[in-house]
Amino acid sequence: MGRQPRPTTGDGYKYCLGCGEVKPHDEWHRNKSAVDGLATRCKACRVVDGRIGHLKRAYGVTEAQRDEMIAAQGGLCCICLKRPAVHVDHCHKTGRVRGVLCFNCNTAIGKLGDDPDAARRVVSYLEGHAWKPTIVAQGVYRQPS
Repeated sequence: MGRQPRPTTGDGYKYCLGCGEVKPHDEWHRNKSAVDGLATRCKACRVVDGRIGHLKRAYGVTEAQRDEMIAAQGGLCCICLKRPAVHVDHCHKTGRVRGVLCFNCNTAIGKLGDDPDAARRVVSYLEGHAWKPTIVAQGVYRQPS
């Protein structure tokens, strides 16, 4: 019940400690401090680990928790209900995760600065109620009610 021996590799190939596969050297990042000059895990394993780490550091959620949110939303963005949900959305003030959105909807919320009043004005504008300011004094405008 000890450790499994590593498979032998030929020239130009290396064993990945992450996935356990033997892969060609072009599938590895360079690491000058390593004996062979290559990282201990292949590029694909490092990408997966990076994504897992990002979710945990940035949002405090695991991949499983994110996948549960996506499943609860039926796999779709909970705003447009058209595109796949792939981006974790969170409040920039509290850090609380709100859901998983598509790229466009997540970006739109960010461009609005997470401001519900700005979102309401967008809805009003889209419904045909353009904001027409009334000049009260030079440089001072009153918003219509």
